[in-house]
Amino acid sequence: MNAPNILSLKSDAAARRQLLKGFAAVSLPVREILSAVVDGEELSETDAVTLFSAEGPDLDALIATADFIRERAVGNQASFVITRNINYTNVCYMGCKFCGFAKRKDDEDAEFLRLEEIAKRAEEAWNRGATEVCIQGGLHPDIDGTFYREILKAIKARVPAMHIHAFSPFEIWFGALKSKVSVAEFIQDLIDHGLGSMPGTAAEILDVEIRQQLTRDKLTTEQWVEIITTAHQLGLPTTATIMYGHIDSPEHWAAHIGKIRDIQKQTGGFTEFVPLGFVHYESPLYVENGDVRPGPTPEENIRMHAVSRLMLNGWVDNIQASWVKMGPEYAQQMLRSGANDLGGTLMNESISRAAGGKNGQEIVPEDMVRMIAEAGRQPVRRNTLYDVVQAYDYQPARSAPNLIARASACSLELIATTGGAA
Repeated sequence: MNAPNILSLKSDAAARRQLLKGFAAVSLPVREILSAVVDGEELSETDAVTLFSAEGPDLDALIATADFIRERAVGNQASFVITRNINYTNVCYMGCKFCGFAKRKDDEDAEFLRLEEIAKRAEEAWNRGATEVCIQGGLHPDIDGTFYREILKAIKARVPAMHIHAFSPFEIWFGALKSKVSVAEFIQDLIDHGLGSMPGTAAEILDVEIRQQLTRDKLTTEQWVEIITTAHQLGLPTTATIMYGHIDSPEHWAAHIGKIRDIQKQTGGFTEFVPLGFVHYESPLYVENGDVRPGPTPEENIRMHAVSRLMLNGWVDNIQASWVKMGPEYAQQMLRSGANDLGGTLMNESISRAAGGKNGQEIVPEDMVRMIAEAGRQPVRRNTLYDVVQAYDYQPARSAPNLIARASACSLELIATTGGAA
C-alpha cells in the first residue's frame, strides 16, 4: 500500500477546517450529523431522514458537505459516457401504474425491433464513438427466454468490442421464467454471450408497501435484491437506482439507500447510484390519482443527490445526475451537490419520453464537456466501469473559495433556473 500523500492530507485538513467553520448558522442537530460524516462516521437512516428536511443554512451546509465528500472520494473530475439506449420493445403487460411507456401488442404505436435493427443501431452508435449500448424493453408476451441471448449475439457479431449494458432485474426475472432455469443460470448464460453489466433499474422504492401501490405483478423487493446480488456474485457489475417523488417519503428514501449500502457491503458490485425523479406528465399513476405528487421539488432533488453521497460514502463512489429526468442545466447543478457523473449522451431514449419527459433524447459530447467545466469540474469521458477513456483540456470554471457560500449560490441558482418547480 502506498503511503499517504502528506500534501494531500494537509489540503484535506485545511478544507475540513474551512467547511466546519462555515457551520456557525447551522442548527445543532444538522451540524452534529454533518461533522460526524466529515470525520468518517457512517450516516444512519435516521440521520438521513433529518437531512432530507434540511432548509436554509442547513441545506447549504448539506450541499457543501456533499461537495466536500465528493471531492475527497473522487477528486475534481466529473464524467460522462457515450452510449445509445435501444428500447427494443414498448410492449408490456405487467401494468406498472407509474409507467407511460408500455403498450399492448395490437396498439397502433406498439414497437418490437428485429434483431437486425438492434444490431444496426448498436453499430451506428459505435461509429459515432459510443463505447456502450444500454438495452432495455418491455416484457413482451410473445418472446421466449432465448431472445435476450440472441440480442447479445446479434450485437457482438456486428460490433464485438461494444460493451453491452442490458436487461433490468425485471427482464432477468422474466427471461429466467420463460427459459425455465434459475436466475443464476440465466444470468451466467447472458454473461457467456457478451453481457458486460446490468442496469439496476426496476427498483423504484425498495419498500413493500410502496411497491404494492406502484405495481401490480412486478417483482418484489426480495426478488430484486436476489437478482442483483446473484449478478454481483457471478462477477456482473450493476448500477443502482431509486425513483422518487410520487407516493413516497424521506423515510422510504433513507431505507432504500440503506439497503443499497448493505448490498454493496456484501458484494461490492455496484458501479454507481442513480437518483431518478418521477416524471409525472403522462404517467397513469399521476393522471389517474389525485394523491400522487408531480415529481420531486428542486430542493428534494438537491437533498437526494447530497444525502446519497453521504450515505454511500466509502461504498459507492459514483453518484450520477440524470439529465434526461431533470434537464441538462438542472443536472449540471447536481455536480455541485455531491454528484460526479452526468450519465450518457444516449442518442435515443423512449421511457422518460413516453412518460412526458421534456428534456430530449441526446446531448453531444461537446455539450457534456462544457456543462461539466461550467460546474467547476474537470471533464472526462469514461467507459461503463468508470475507467477514464479521454480527459479534456478544458479549464473548469473558478469555484468560490468558501464552501458554504458556494452552496448558497448553488441553491439560489437552482431555484431561479427551474422557477421553483421540478
